[in-house]
Amino acid sequence: MTDLNRNIVMDLLPLYISGEASPETAEAIKKYLETDTELAEIAKEMTKTNSLGKVPPPFKREDALTTYNEAKKWMTIRSVGIAIVIGTVFMCLFTSIAFSTVVDSLTK
Repeated sequence: MTDLNRNIVMDLLPLYISGEASPETAEAIKKYLETDTELAEIAKEMTKTNSLGKVPPPFKREDALTTYNEAKKWMTIRSVGIAIVIGTVFMCLFTSIAFSTVVDSLTK
């Protein structure tokens, strides 16, 4: 990269700031930024803005525990509900078989 103009550097600036540019490109951009103070200031601001996204959100153990307990409660409710539905189906099936057996024995 021998001829760099401002537009090319502006296009490559996001790659340079994120560290994804090749070493040769990074060096060329660095040299260009030494000559263009206005663009160097823009790059500094972009670097500050870019670093804000790398800060992890605060992790609170209490929040995680509350979320876990809430999920556990709903899983228990779901399991009990499924057990009730299955029990009701088997009870109805048993009752219908028993009823048909009684009806058959009375009709004979």
